[in-house]
Amino acid sequence: MTTAADIAEIYIAAWNETDVAARQAMIADTWTGDAVYVDPLAAVEGHAGVDALIAGVQERFPGFRFALIGEPDGHGEHVRFSWGLGPDGVADAPIKGTDYVRVEDGRLKSVTGFLDQVPG
Repeated sequence: MTTAADIAEIYIAAWNETDVAARQAMIADTWTGDAVYVDPLAAVEGHAGVDALIAGVQERFPGFRFALIGEPDGHGEHVRFSWGLGPDGVADAPIKGTDYVRVEDGRLKSVTGFLDQVPG
């Protein structure tokens, strides 16, 4: 993970990975062991916490996929990107958000997420 786009793409890939073993391997390779994730609906720590959160989102929204919206940008160890979550193949995702990531030694250290659009 070197560019803002690389970081955002590997992050999104983990959220879309439905094979549990493959997802856990991705998380172990790309997140620090003490990583922290927070958003308005969740707060988790470590590889197991991140994996459980992703599994929960996949369970709640079966068949939905995350996709990047626009171009990720970064400054130093910080990266910002927007995403959409919706049924696979749907152009305009019903759920959208923006995440701010801090990277440490090339791995995700912390993620702060914001929900920009959530259906009523």
